[in-house]
Amino acid sequence: MTQDINVLALLKGEERYIFLFNDKNRKETLRMLGRYASNPDLSFTWYDAAVMSQKVRSLTKLERIMDSREQLPS
Repeated sequence: MTQDINVLALLKGEERYIFLFNDKNRKETLRMLGRYASNPDLSFTWYDAAVMSQKVRSLTKLERIMDSREQLPS
């Protein structure tokens, strides 16, 4: 597990959604996407949550692949 921080942003009209996360808080970030989607005061939709959650998963998967490559003997 690395200390790298992933940044994911969504711009919708006047609203800006910026998520900072790493492997430690990935699950909390995914839950937050659902909370935002269920909030009727925000323009953040369930479709947005689905797309963003897919990106969160792919970024953390890529991070794990890169970490495993760093641990290979030279």
